Amino acid sequence: MRVNEKCVGCGQCTAFCKQDAIVVKGNAYITEKCTNCGVCAFYCPLKAIEAEK
Repeated sequence: MRVNEKCVGCGQCTAFCKQDAIVVKGNAYITEKCTNCGVCAFYCPLKAIEAEK
């Protein structure tokens, strides 16, 4: 998963990440703990998280 330029750092994604793989410092950052489950992308209100291509 990756965070795109739409991210405003609201932090909503962190509430749903079971792996504790998201850090918000200004914007959200996905850490190496990410398992690419996609739950954070589903709950992001701005659709700022997407699967890596």
